Amino acid sequence: MLTAIPFEPAELERILALSPLEAPPPDPTNAWADDPRAAHLGQFLFFDTRFSAGGVVSCANCHDPNAGWSDGLQLGIGIDELDRHSQTLWNAAYNRWFFWDGRADSMWSQALGPLEDPREHGGNRTEFAHSIAADEELREAYESIFGDLPPLEESARFPDAARPVADDPEHPHDAAWNAMAEEDRRAVDTVFVNMGKSLAAFERKIVSRHSRFDEFVEGLREANPTKIRSLPASAQRGLKLFLGKANCHLCHQGPNFTDREFHNTRIAPLRGGDAYDPGRYEGIALVQGSPFNGTSVHSDAPTGESETKIDYLIQTGHNWGEFKTPSLRNVAVTAPYMHQGQLATLHDVVRHYSTFEGATPIHQHAETILVPLNLSEREIDDLVAFLQSLTDESASPALSSAPDSPVLRTDEVSRFRN
Repeated sequence: MLTAIPFEPAELERILALSPLEAPPPDPTNAWADDPRAAHLGQFLFFDTRFSAGGVVSCANCHDPNAGWSDGLQLGIGIDELDRHSQTLWNAAYNRWFFWDGRADSMWSQALGPLEDPREHGGNRTEFAHSIAADEELREAYESIFGDLPPLEESARFPDAARPVADDPEHPHDAAWNAMAEEDRRAVDTVFVNMGKSLAAFERKIVSRHSRFDEFVEGLREANPTKIRSLPASAQRGLKLFLGKANCHLCHQGPNFTDREFHNTRIAPLRGGDAYDPGRYEGIALVQGSPFNGTSVHSDAPTGESETKIDYLIQTGHNWGEFKTPSLRNVAVTAPYMHQGQLATLHDVVRHYSTFEGATPIHQHAETILVPLNLSEREIDDLVAFLQSLTDESASPALSSAPDSPVLRTDEVSRFRN
C-alpha cells in the first residue's frame, strides 16, 4: 500500500476526479478576458487609488496580495465599513456567480460595483472616464486595447457627480446622470465597462492549481511513493473524512472544491440581534435587474449560456440566507471565514459543522442537508490538515504590485501567460 491509510477503489476514483484543476474557463461575455494588454491595464487600475473618492482606496485595500488577496478582517473596509467579509480573489476566475449573494454573473460586472459603492470606492463612472481621458498613459493603454475613447466632451459638465443611483432617484448624482444626453451616458458607460473588463482580465491570473494535494494525486496516477508522501498521514485521514463521514464534498466538489452555488450554513450574524442577511434571495433579483449582466448590451455574448443563466433563475423562499460556496483552494491563508468573517480559524469552521452550537434556527424553506457531524478532536485536526494541503500561493510575484505604467511593453507580455 503506497498511501498512509487505506482508500477504497470508489474513494480513489473520487480523489482522482479532484485534480488537476484545469485552466480557468473562458468568459465569452468579455472579449478581452485573456488579452495580456487588458490584464496589464487592469493590474494598474487595481492598485490605483485615484479611482476612489478622495483618492484613498484601491481594489487592493480589500484584496491585498499579502493577505491572501483578501484583507484578514471580518468585515471589509473601504471608505466605510461594509456588511460582509471581503472574499479572496484566488481562483475567482472559475466562479459562476460573484459576490457572496451572486448579484453579478461575470467577473467584469463584479468589478464595477465597488467602484461606485459609496462605502467602498465611493467614485462615479463619469469621473473615471474623464480621468482616463486626461491621463496620457492611461489613455494610450486604453486606446491600444479598446480603440479610440468615445467622445466625452459633452459629459465634462458632470465629471465629479454623475452616476445612476437606482434606489434613490432624488439623489443629485442620479439627477446629473439623467441630465446628460443618452449618447453621452452611453460613452461613459463604454469606458466604465472596459475598466471592469480590464480588471477582470488581471484577476483571472490569480490562480492556485499546484498544491501538495495535487502532487499527491499525481503520485497516485504515477504510483510514485515520493509524491504520495507529500500529503501527510493526517491530511490523508482528513481526505477520507472529507469524502466520507464529514461529507464536505457534497458542496465542495470538483477540482476547485466548490459547487459554485449557494447554501444556508446556519451561521449566526456577526453582531447578533434580529439582523439577518437575505443573501442569495436578494442577489437573484439584483443580478436579473443589473444593467451589466451577461445579457446586457455591454456583454460580448448576450445570448446562449449568458441568457440561460439569467432566465433560469427563480427566486424562492429557499434562497433566503443562502451564501456562495467558496473554493477551498488556499482556504488556509484566507481567514477569517464565512460571509461576515464570523469564524476565525479553520478549526472553528469544522467545529461549527460538527456541532452547530449557536447556529441559527432552520427557517421553513431552508435546506435540511446539514446535520451535526459529531467529529472527534482528532478528526477535526485531520480535516484541517487536509484543508491546509490545498494551499498553493505560487502565482507570479509580479502580479502583487502595480506596474510602472499602464501600457504593456513587449518584454512584459510573458507575465500574463497562464
